[in-house]
Amino acid sequence: MIRTTKNLALSALAAGTMLLSATALAAGGGGGSAPTVPGCQTDCGFERGPDPTVSFLEGRSGHLSVRTQRVSGLVSGFGGGTIHYPTGTTGTMGAVVVIPGFVSAESSIDWWGPKLASHGFVVMTIDTNTGFDQPPSRARQINAALDYLIDQNSSSSSPIRGMIDENRLGVIGWSMGGGGTLRVAGEGRLSAAIPLAPWDTSSIHARNVTTPTLIFACQADVVAPVGVHASPFYNAIPNSTPKAFVEIRNGSHFCANGGGLNNAVLGRLGVSWMKVHMDKDARYNQFICGPRHESDRGISEYRGSCR
Repeated sequence: MIRTTKNLALSALAAGTMLLSATALAAGGGGGSAPTVPGCQTDCGFERGPDPTVSFLEGRSGHLSVRTQRVSGLVSGFGGGTIHYPTGTTGTMGAVVVIPGFVSAESSIDWWGPKLASHGFVVMTIDTNTGFDQPPSRARQINAALDYLIDQNSSSSSPIRGMIDENRLGVIGWSMGGGGTLRVAGEGRLSAAIPLAPWDTSSIHARNVTTPTLIFACQADVVAPVGVHASPFYNAIPNSTPKAFVEIRNGSHFCANGGGLNNAVLGRLGVSWMKVHMDKDARYNQFICGPRHESDRGISEYRGSCR
């Protein structure tokens, strides 16, 4: 798993090392050992798709076509949503639930559905029971949505039957949904989590996070100010947990929802985080650990570690 940021030499990157394997990173890295994923390093059975490049990750979509299936709002435990799943591929894949924030609908975070699905994940973007649900309720709804996906995985009438590896689950949540995401990330159920401009009443729940967690923060956020929410949450996550913090320059509270000017940063880092931690795909290490992230004009601050 990814835990530290040790900068790759810019000359190595310029020489076309966007396709480097973890072994090559070790040979050409900036004065340290290569980042590692515990256990299998290559050919883990979870890798899929072409060798990644910056343009591939920052593009509108990945290499797979995507279909959707609506989930009724009458379903138990959450407010319904949309399942996004890839076509033209075989084998099982990780499943991700994406949840919106306070008084916001599924449409506010639906960019993440087709984006991740086109890179080889089953993704359900959801609505909440009510727009006013607080982080504890949103955490319960995340779990209910994950349970729903697992049930669909064994349903003879489901288009995603047999597609999900039930041991590889992830969550993305915005605002209060990000607060709920951090709470679920402390339960030991997930392989990866990405809170987007997370909001919660306290950072205490982040102390329990053992799930590899990437926090996207928004520099100009006045709804969930970085210094009150995203930054303390990141600091509270134990150093033993793989974690990273990406602050979007001049971003409002909506900066990490997708569908706007920050898609390149979100795609490059968000997809890579899920690939590394859900698929154990070491080819994506280079995008999390390699570049000088703050040289990207879209990123005002980066923290994290990989080893």
